[in-house]
Amino acid sequence: MIVSNIGAELDRLLDWEKGTAEPLLEQPPDMNLGDAAFPCFALSKTLRKNPQLIAAELAQRFALAGVQASAAGAYVNFALDRGLHAQTLLERAELHAVQGEGRTIVIDLSSPNIAKPFGVGHLRSTVIGAALYRMYEAAGENPISVNHLGDWGTQFGKQITAYKRWGSEERLNASPIRESLDLYVRFHDEAEQDPSLDIEARDWFRRLESGDEEALRLWTYFVDVSLTEFNRMYDRLGVSFDRVLGESFYNDKMGAVVEELRAGGLLEESDGAQVVRLDEEGMPPCLILKSDGTTIYPTRDLATALYRHDVLGAEKLLYVVGAEQSLHFRQVFAVLRKMGRDWAEECRHIPFGLMKFEGKKMSTRRGKVVFLEEVLDEAVARASEIMAAKNPLLHNREAIAEAVGIGAIVFGDLKNNRIGEIDFSLEEAVQFEGETGPYVQYTHARARSVIRKAQAAGLPHGSGDAAESEAGVPGHEASSAASEPSGEQAYTWDDASWELLKRLCDYETELRRGLQRHEPSAIARYALDLAKLFNRFYHHNKVLTEVPRERQIRLELTRLTAQRLRWALELLGIGSPEEI
Repeated sequence: MIVSNIGAELDRLLDWEKGTAEPLLEQPPDMNLGDAAFPCFALSKTLRKNPQLIAAELAQRFALAGVQASAAGAYVNFALDRGLHAQTLLERAELHAVQGEGRTIVIDLSSPNIAKPFGVGHLRSTVIGAALYRMYEAAGENPISVNHLGDWGTQFGKQITAYKRWGSEERLNASPIRESLDLYVRFHDEAEQDPSLDIEARDWFRRLESGDEEALRLWTYFVDVSLTEFNRMYDRLGVSFDRVLGESFYNDKMGAVVEELRAGGLLEESDGAQVVRLDEEGMPPCLILKSDGTTIYPTRDLATALYRHDVLGAEKLLYVVGAEQSLHFRQVFAVLRKMGRDWAEECRHIPFGLMKFEGKKMSTRRGKVVFLEEVLDEAVARASEIMAAKNPLLHNREAIAEAVGIGAIVFGDLKNNRIGEIDFSLEEAVQFEGETGPYVQYTHARARSVIRKAQAAGLPHGSGDAAESEAGVPGHEASSAASEPSGEQAYTWDDASWELLKRLCDYETELRRGLQRHEPSAIARYALDLAKLFNRFYHHNKVLTEVPRERQIRLELTRLTAQRLRWALELLGIGSPEEI
């Protein structure tokens, strides 16, 4: 609200349309420069003046009660009167009312391949998509999560060929996923020397598509054992899905897509295959049917999009899939537009960068897979060791170590810009210092510990546990700290308290920003900032002081910090233990 008022006054001074200046306001790099800054570089061209002169003139003309404007180079810095504005900020920090439109948004995420291990490489789509789901839900939308399993395609022809040639039912039953991976890797090694293997694999896939009994039997077995493995991983990650619909679900829906494309004159023959040309879009043709008559990924994804819109009622479709598939989705969305589906404009590919492990790229074809379960187990074990050293009397350490260890892995991914490449380091992820999940969790536990001490001493501590227990739920009542009791000396807002209070007010802003950019890292970074600011505040101020007003304000800041950290961690899919 205060920033909006600053923006409105700038709009008036510059004769701008209402709401123009506010988005241009920045956070100064140093708190000593003030609470907001307005850059004047862009005004130099339109006003034909030096930006430093523009800043000086604006600062001199600026008039808003409780806000001091000063020029610093080409910036106008604004400092708030802390005593005047603190109550407004406290009241704002108490509110949580992100109002969405209730849109149905289908989010395609995770999508591991059947008969392949759930490796570290699958983590990104899973946790990014799940975080976006929670963020949309917290913002008042109606998300639907869909796990689009890779349970169809030529890889099953390869898998069946490998099993028929070198497989053993005994070994497969003893370790279905690892044996399946070994067979898949051997197929690719042998195929480099024996091209007939690829022909045999294509034949097995054709038999599978035709309903061959043996092909279906083996395919069903691979699907069942894979789902059992995947569900164990999802349970540990705290991820669930509204729909689990693999590629095979759309087998009887692709024919209608092909016929519509043919009837619309969109299909053309190219080297025996059927394609939709996209020359006008500056893209290569989109392959619909291969020369042997079998379907391919774009065919299925067209049928998938139509089902999600027509049957699930999606108003927006998001695909959380690696950046290497960008061209594929551009082609699919372009074909949908050519089919007259205007809603294709609401289809979005949410790409993410490659995840390496200790500098190495993962590849199931070469067997270079780091099993996610092994990484989770190691993270939990390391977290347990660290906690045993820090707090040997901690109750329920195993359950807390599970939350901290897995939280470390998830946070280690989500703190990064999703499009960037990640070189994952387990050693760094599990540390309780630095930009890590355990650091945020430990800060939350510290804040909750202070609240428990206040409760045990019978001290008033704001809205208390009722507000803390509901993550992301609007309608909390304002605490008693939001108003100045009569007859008591006003609280002196030191830098640490003030900076923490301001950042507490940014939860909704960061949620909106994260959704606009489809960036869970906005929430992770917010949690890190808040944790750092709280720890600075905690070390500079005695919270449970003997001075009632100081104690009241500081307890309220502590309670709000614990609440916001919990909300942020829950959006990211990370637990927030009360003790660590």
